[in-house]
Amino acid sequence: MNTVVDRSSKELLAQPNQAAHADEPVRSGALVPSVLASTALLSACLGGGGSGGEATAPQPISDITTLGNVEDFSFESATTDAEAARFLLQTQMSASEGEVTSVRTRGFARYLVERMDVPIAQTGFDWLDARGYGFSNVASPDNYYDQSYMGDDMAWQQLITAPDAVRKRASLALSEFFVVSLNGLDISWRSHFIAAYWDVLNTHAFGNFRNLLEAITLNPAMGLYLNTRGNQKANSSGRAPDENYAREVMQLFTIGLHDLNLDGTERLSGGRPIESYTSADVSNLARVFTGWDLDQRPGESTVVNGRTIPTTDYARRPMRFIQSRNSEIGATLFVGTPLSVTISPGTANSGTAALKVALDTLFNHPNVGPFFAKQMIQRLITSNPTPAYVARVASVFNNNGRGVRGDLKATFAAIWLDDEARSPAALTSNTYGKLREPMLRFVQWARTFGLASNNGRWRIGNLSDASSQLGQSPLRSPSVFNFFRPGYVPPATQIASNGQVAPEFQIVNETSVGGYLNYMYGVVRNGLFGGDMVPPYTAELALAASPVALIERLNLLMCAGQISQANRTLMVSALDSRNVTANSSAQARRDNVFAAILMVMACPEYIVQK
Repeated sequence: MNTVVDRSSKELLAQPNQAAHADEPVRSGALVPSVLASTALLSACLGGGGSGGEATAPQPISDITTLGNVEDFSFESATTDAEAARFLLQTQMSASEGEVTSVRTRGFARYLVERMDVPIAQTGFDWLDARGYGFSNVASPDNYYDQSYMGDDMAWQQLITAPDAVRKRASLALSEFFVVSLNGLDISWRSHFIAAYWDVLNTHAFGNFRNLLEAITLNPAMGLYLNTRGNQKANSSGRAPDENYAREVMQLFTIGLHDLNLDGTERLSGGRPIESYTSADVSNLARVFTGWDLDQRPGESTVVNGRTIPTTDYARRPMRFIQSRNSEIGATLFVGTPLSVTISPGTANSGTAALKVALDTLFNHPNVGPFFAKQMIQRLITSNPTPAYVARVASVFNNNGRGVRGDLKATFAAIWLDDEARSPAALTSNTYGKLREPMLRFVQWARTFGLASNNGRWRIGNLSDASSQLGQSPLRSPSVFNFFRPGYVPPATQIASNGQVAPEFQIVNETSVGGYLNYMYGVVRNGLFGGDMVPPYTAELALAASPVALIERLNLLMCAGQISQANRTLMVSALDSRNVTANSSAQARRDNVFAAILMVMACPEYIVQK
């Protein structure tokens, strides 16, 4: 494949990121110094899409202007097909021969910015309605308002078929940071609730962190999951505001447990980590999150079999504020620190103003950049990024080079384009990379081999069972702490001896390893849902009688060329022993393809992504 590098790949859109509301400027924060990004600055934003609203398409690229210090990037383009495939598998969820060619032709930066600007084709919420799962079929004997399997199918359909694969990869990473799980939504139309939450992540994935933070805070699914919905002020009977969201929005969504340096390392005092917030901060912040409830309006319901069923509208509207339920006691946060702020009680609409002050305060905390940057790097690139890598990305989060804090498009670009992500030297390191999550392996298989649903319903379902399925399913985390913790250390391993972490290993055990292999054996051969979804394997079947060519194709597209020569030799030998030729039966050729795919998806160079 010839390499033709478009030199304008050195240039990216430099339009400042905007807030979701015209009257709500994104605050750059005086507490965080302005740091000129030495990485790529991608700062086009989503148009419209207020907090919790419907997903809207991003503004397309209208001008390509100066990128900035592009000379600081050592790797502007892929010099081999393997380097291009590696980039694709990190930035989206699969690679094709055409995409490999495009990356090599256009360079990393130009390819990335163009893919980031692919519009959202159809929201998850609208997909559910289009399939007949919504209120228009409320009288269906299938009782869609009480079912959750459609939410699973929606998630798989979005990940496997959506053309905006880069956005979907970022949104999936965000769903493991701002966690809401379908397991915890016990309400009518729960599938629509999780779809509306997924749509919020997609809408704001390349927007601004501050707007995303407010959108998830007021999202009905989050309100249900972490008890903001219906949270009320204290009363004389001993009722106190629920502290669940107040705690988790600090611990998990913004600042973490301890004060951090820019590079993600913990700040110490007397040799001990400094706590980033106190129990008093939790109690005070909890008052701010009182008075919010689902926005269900009169007349938006019907009676089915004696039961009142609401419409789906309240599942996608931001929660509404009810003044009478809001705490009348002021709140003081981060006493004794430069971020200290007192939120005074007021009169009408004081709750909405208080919410904005509280979220602004959290957003401007110096921890947010490194806390968020490190976990996104872990989800997308490597479990143990160097402090320097974290610092570079956190600097872009703090200031995208144009005075804007929280620019997610620039932040994700900084993660994917950084030298630590792009350098081929990492491939020889035993401490670089991450375990490929089971749900990502499944999505990659589906996208790579053209899985399609003939009836359009994508009945894949919840694949969380570790003994017989993947042991993981999108938007199905067992708790708000995600499927695994970012600091998880597998006990009695070399990883532990090295003082490193391996988050995804928290869901790896004898049961899950066997469950994954057995499940993939079944679906690779037979497809899903009674044959409704069976990949055609067209290109692979054409190579079924050529084991070397077949393994090389799978090695490139599935593993970015990283399978060792020794393992490739073993795979080719196993296929050769089957004696499949061009004159063999169709089933024999298919069996060769199945065997090749399963061997690749079971090999260590595939399971560990570098």
